[in-house]
Amino acid sequence: MPRLNKAVPTFIVSDVTATTKWYADNLGFTVHPFPKDPPYVFASIIKDDIELMLMLIDDYQKPDLSRQRPSGLWDAYIRMTGVEQFYEELRSKVEIKLPLTRRPYGDMEFEVKDPNGYILVFSE
Repeated sequence: MPRLNKAVPTFIVSDVTATTKWYADNLGFTVHPFPKDPPYVFASIIKDDIELMLMLIDDYQKPDLSRQRPSGLWDAYIRMTGVEQFYEELRSKVEIKLPLTRRPYGDMEFEVKDPNGYILVFSE
């Protein structure tokens, strides 16, 4: 029987090398780039069971669509354990779009904005 195993968000970026450095240095992702040496055109970045892919398009700028949905616009929603500790580790290192908040549906979550404008939500 066919079975879907995992979805991997793919972010288009204008600088894969700088983006992989940001994810490694700030969020603790392990980087698997292509080609082996920079400048990279692609990378798979992994932390625990989360994988994101980065694809290069020169001079790409992600459109800011936040005005079209002021209540939130996410690019990756990441379910995790230990969200409060992770928030404390990150809050002085990265741009926090939304501080740690208990949502009406019961989850504790916060939003981080990466250097390309992608919004990651960490939720428990």
